[in-house]
Amino acid sequence: MIRRIEAVMVFPERFSDLPAATWPRLRALLDVPTKASETINMTIGEPRHAFPAFVGDILAENLAGFGNYPDNNGQEPLLTAIGGFLNRRYGLDVPNAQILTLNGTREGLYNAAMALCPEEKNSKPVILTPNPFYPVYAVAALSVAAEPVFVPATEATGHLPDYHALPADVLDRTAIAYACSPANPQGAVASKDYWRDLIALAEKHDFIIFADECYSEIYRKTPPPGALQVATEMGADPERVMIFHSLSKRSNLPGLRSGFCAGGPQSIARMRQLRAFAGTPLPAPLQAVATAVWDDEAHVVENRALYHRKYEIADDILGHVAGYKSPEAGFFLWLPVADGETAAVKLWQDTGVRVLPGAYLSKETDGHSPGKNYIRVAMVAPTQEMQRGLTLIRDCLYD
Repeated sequence: MIRRIEAVMVFPERFSDLPAATWPRLRALLDVPTKASETINMTIGEPRHAFPAFVGDILAENLAGFGNYPDNNGQEPLLTAIGGFLNRRYGLDVPNAQILTLNGTREGLYNAAMALCPEEKNSKPVILTPNPFYPVYAVAALSVAAEPVFVPATEATGHLPDYHALPADVLDRTAIAYACSPANPQGAVASKDYWRDLIALAEKHDFIIFADECYSEIYRKTPPPGALQVATEMGADPERVMIFHSLSKRSNLPGLRSGFCAGGPQSIARMRQLRAFAGTPLPAPLQAVATAVWDDEAHVVENRALYHRKYEIADDILGHVAGYKSPEAGFFLWLPVADGETAAVKLWQDTGVRVLPGAYLSKETDGHSPGKNYIRVAMVAPTQEMQRGLTLIRDCLYD
C-alpha cells in the first residue's frame, strides 16, 4: 500500500509585495453595469493609427524565414537599420555590437536588470524607480533580490523623479536607476540638463541608468533629447547609460514586438550572454519588417501629425480644468481627480468610457500614492472617437 504524503509547497516571498496586476485589477473594478449603449476604451496605450502600408508586402516576401531559427542578437541588416535611426535622431554612431534587438522592450527592461545588477553593492543593492512607473521596473528589482526604492514623480518635481533628493547612503547602494522620458503616464520630457545631472549623479555614485525612451517619437514641438546622446556629449563612461526603444508607439506596431537596447560594449555583451540562454529572439520575417520600418521616417512624421491634432483637441476640451497639464509628449493625459478609482467607476457607469486609475500605476509610500488623485487617459483611438470620449469625461467629471 502506497502512503500519500501531504506536502506543503513553499513559494518565494520576493513577489509577495506586488500589487494585483493592472489589467485584472481594472477589470474587477469596472465589473459593474454601464448605462451607456456604446463604450469607449481609453485605458491601454495600444496605438490604433495605421502602421506603414509596406509592412504586409515585406512580411509576405519573407515568410520562408519562419522555417529557420532566428538570430538571437538580431540580423545585421536590422542592427544596421537601428544604428541608422540612432544616427539620424541623436547624431550617435553606435556600432552593431553595441545594439541588441528585443522581443519588445519590456523583455529588455527586465533582463537588463537580470544581467547587470550586482548581488551586492555596499550590502543589498538598490534599484531606483520613478513613481508612478511601468510595472516591469518593480518586478525586475524584486527578481534580482534588490531593494526597489520608489521616488515620487509629481507636479512638484516636474513629473520626473528627483533622484538627487535621496540620502547618500541609498545612492551609494544604487546599482540601477530607471528613468522614462517622455514619461508614462505624465508626458513630461527630461531636458538635456536633467539627463546631464542624472548622469553626473550616476558617475558619482557608480550606478547605471536604464533610459526607457519608448515614446521618444511622439512629441509636440522639440524632439526629446536622449540619455545616450547626452552621455556621449558629456564624454561619460559608455557603460553608464542603456537606452530602450520600440516600434510599438513610433510606428503603431505593438504586435510586432520589435524593440532594441543600446549601451556600452560590456553591458551589451552581458545582455547577449544572458539572452543566449534565456532570450526569445524576433522571428526572421519580423526582423525583415522591422528593418524596413526603422529605416523609414515618413510614416513617423505622419503619425506625429495625427497626435498633434489630438493634443489640440484635448487642450480645447479640457484646457479649463483646474490642474490640467497639456502633455509635452506621448499619448496619455494625466488628469487630476479627487480619487482615481471613484472617477473611473463613475465614468464607466454613467458614460461607458473606460480609463485607468492612476493608483494602478503607482506604489503607496509613506502613506500616499502619487497616482491616487489622477486618471490616465490614452489618446490612441480614432480622432472622432477620442474627441467624444474626452467630451464625456469633461461633462461627467468636471462640469
